[in-house]
Amino acid sequence: MTANLDTALLRTFVAVCDHAGMTAAGHALHLTQGAVSQQVGRLESALGTTLFVRSRRGVRLTPAGERLIGRAREMLALHDELWADMTGRGVAGRVTLGVPDDLVAVLAPVVKGFVEDHPRVELSLVCASSSDLSAEVGRGVVDVAVVEELHESAVGEVVALERLVWVGDRDGRAHLARPLPVSVVSQSCAFRPVVLDALRRDGRDWRTVFENGSLAATLATVRMGLAVTALLESTAPVDLAVLGRSAVLPELPPFALTLRVGATASPPAVELADRLRAGLARRGE
Repeated sequence: MTANLDTALLRTFVAVCDHAGMTAAGHALHLTQGAVSQQVGRLESALGTTLFVRSRRGVRLTPAGERLIGRAREMLALHDELWADMTGRGVAGRVTLGVPDDLVAVLAPVVKGFVEDHPRVELSLVCASSSDLSAEVGRGVVDVAVVEELHESAVGEVVALERLVWVGDRDGRAHLARPLPVSVVSQSCAFRPVVLDALRRDGRDWRTVFENGSLAATLATVRMGLAVTALLESTAPVDLAVLGRSAVLPELPPFALTLRVGATASPPAVELADRLRAGLARRGE
């Protein structure tokens, strides 16, 4: 007699892999950590093998789990595509997402999940400054955007708050230099006027080392010890240091991540906005 794999159990297995843990997978699936663990256990019993090695640090795939993950993704994608095609219930169409360059990696897991769950949606990504993205949503060029705004003057739907912090090379001394060497991405960067205003109010002499370029080039100047920069704390690269009070730099105000959705949003745009809203809200938990 042919045995059948339960796609719900496979979906839970993939979620645990994608979110690197039972608890985070539970948030994504709207299940308790105990329910996720139970479903993984049922799948392991059905296959007669262990799929995860569990430890205090989380979970990692066993060799059997590594063999399963690729095929599980393929099976779920085919299942979802077939279901949507036969029932007509799948979200389909085109949607353009706007994101500042520094938030692309932060939002990648949410966007990846959306694309995998909605194979009939054609998603395009636009990277630009927050001010440009807000304008493009208003013009209908971008359907959904996540933008960075000074918290005290934010006008979009606030979905998360972030600390704006000074960042420098771990072994560098740029933060001690006078005038302070500062590297900023561009004139349109949402952080630029806030950073420069903080320096003026602090009476700090400063000079720009690099501006009007890419985020990668800005970070390169910091890694070389030529300057400091300002980033949202969650986006600071792990090889760089968040400069605390000992650096004697002026405190920077918090920023809001706000959601902008076009006035005539399509079903794919509405679904993507819901995913982004939920994903960003969970980051603060």
